[in-house]
Amino acid sequence: MLGGVHIHSDLEGFTDAQARRALAGLPAAGDYEVVIKPLRYRSSPHLAARCEFEERRIVLQVPIPFRPFKEPVVYAARRKRGHGIRFAWASETVSFRLRREVLRFLYCHEWMHWYLFEELGKRSSAETACDRFALRNFRRPRVSVADADAALRRRSRRRAVA
Repeated sequence: MLGGVHIHSDLEGFTDAQARRALAGLPAAGDYEVVIKPLRYRSSPHLAARCEFEERRIVLQVPIPFRPFKEPVVYAARRKRGHGIRFAWASETVSFRLRREVLRFLYCHEWMHWYLFEELGKRSSAETACDRFALRNFRRPRVSVADADAALRRRSRRRAVA
């Protein structure tokens, strides 16, 4: 898990130890540093994070001031029939009541980008796969690489007839 990973919080009133406890049970992103920064917003809180591959750093931004909010999360897309490239998007609106939930969701999402790029050698821009992984796992106490692999597998459209 996150044992040897350097976690640093730039959030006022939120220590490195609190950040480490919030992210406990999640898989480590190799030797990447995890930095938690404030996100100042104009009208409403939202999710923001990034994986900086060159700097070997994951940056998680927590809305300041923090208040509970909801965010739509797109976790799948299916191509529509017809001309052009059109998609039907599958999404779920997630309620974030605690700063801890925001941190865990963002870390899971950015960790998946890291996993795709650093471990699997794939392009890291699979947003729906990253959201699907985060959505399935951010509230679980323990998350593993097997959970990431499960998020990458596509479910069959047809169910087997018994």
